[in-house]
Formats: sequence, C-alpha cells, structure tokens
Amino acid sequence: MTNGPLDEQQLWSAFQSGNEDAYTSLYRLHVKAMYRYGMSLVSVSEAFVFDCIHDVFTEIWVKRERLSIPENVRYYLLKSLKVRIIHLLQRQEKPHSSLTREEFDDLWSEPSIDELYVQKEEAENRQEMMRKLIALLPHRQQEAIRLRFTENMDYQEIGNILDVNRQSAQNLVYRAVQKLREWLI
Repeated sequence: MTNGPLDEQQLWSAFQSGNEDAYTSLYRLHVKAMYRYGMSLVSVSEAFVFDCIHDVFTEIWVKRERLSIPENVRYYLLKSLKVRIIHLLQRQEKPHSSLTREEFDDLWSEPSIDELYVQKEEAENRQEMMRKLIALLPHRQQEAIRLRFTENMDYQEIGNILDVNRQSAQNLVYRAVQKLREWLI
C-alpha cells in the first residue's frame, strides 16, 4: 500500500484535507500494530483496546486540520494509543481505586514466552469460535459482517454490493452483531 514514511506522510496530508480513503488507508496500515501494542499494555480486554484505537482515530479525524504531519506516523499513533489507555485506566481507577500502583505498573511488564503462547492459543480459539458462530448466521448477515469487519467497508459500499440501501446494510450488520453477542453471553 505504501512504501515508507514519505508515503505515510502523504497519506496523512491527504487525510488532513478530508480524504476519507487516506484516513481508511492509515487505519488499515496501522490497526494491527496498534492492536498488538494495546494488548501488550492491557491484555485483559480486547474490547477496551479496540475502543481506545477507535477513540484515537476518531480524535485525529476531528482534529485533523489542527494536527501537524508527524515524522513517524506509526510512532504517533502508538503514542496516542498509550496516552488514551493510560487516561482511561486512571479515570476508572479514581472512583473505584481497584488497581494498586503495583498492579498498574504490572500492566506494562513484558509477558513471558509461556504467557505469549497461551495468549496466542486463546486468540486462535476465539477466532475459531467466531468463525463457527458466523457460519451459523443467515447467509446475507454473514456476507454483511465480513464486508464490514474483514474488508472494512462502510455501510453504503456494503449496500451497493448486496443491492440494498445503506440502512438495510446497517440493519444486517447490526442484527448479525446482536445475534453473535447473544450467543457469546
């Protein structure tokens, strides 16, 4: 997709001008690295990490015209993610006081080889379970969910592929996600 920092900076510049394709490209280019990094910080909750990643991307979209072009886009995004995670953890910690300072520091400790292996195995098991659950959905919902979450298409694009309007595409994805949640609970 890109051939290095200069291409990323060009994408960043295009995104700052409101180019949604450049924004999507930046997301696709860095979301896996952000996920890995976020999970290394707080491996207890994938949902929390994804929420923080999406918060970062929402924030940069809103503030895009005021941001400068970073020398290293990945560094900027990873740093932003870390700041977001720390902010939310500290905000949650104050009213509940659930994490001691030692537990908070442990969030950034390096996992052992055994822990990494267990995490990898658990992730593979979750992925396999999700594949099996998705296969139980009606065909149209399967297709809609794959287009949305695997291909990162917006609802209008999904609607065009499935030959339905945007709202119907959104409803298909929503119903599929709701059904998956019911099965997981």
